Amino acid sequence: MSGSALIREANADDALAMIRCRTSDPSAEPGDPRIVDYLKGQHHPQQALPSRAGFVAIENGSVVGYIAGHLTTRHGCAGELQYLFVASSHRRRGIGTELNRHLARWFYFNNASDVCVALAADSPKEARPFMEFLGATPLKANWYHWEDIEKVFSNHVDS
Repeated sequence: MSGSALIREANADDALAMIRCRTSDPSAEPGDPRIVDYLKGQHHPQQALPSRAGFVAIENGSVVGYIAGHLTTRHGCAGELQYLFVASSHRRRGIGTELNRHLARWFYFNNASDVCVALAADSPKEARPFMEFLGATPLKANWYHWEDIEKVFSNHVDS
């Protein structure tokens, strides 16, 4: 569980707080300004389909993490995790796991069982082990995927 963080669906009005969350972390690269258009459905990553969802983790009135993804045809997957970030001061408290569970449910209920995620070269060193903890397996260079996204929010993954 995510402790005292509240997880709720994100919208375009949350985008600036999402970017600020990332900017407040000195070890993180700057937030992607395209996230505003992404949440509005106006920015489309490669092979992205229009359906998308995002979630924010809020603690003490501030966004401390976020996740977003969309349906896709990329790499033979039905869904793609596009954005995931938890402020370093809030990591290892279950927030990332809970954010992933929320998005995994959305993928599942949108008939996207096989979901992929790219891990950039500048991803935190914990990113790969975290994806593996959630059950993702290597797909190709810098890409991981879940063949059955339901396992992310079922009892198969502990927080």
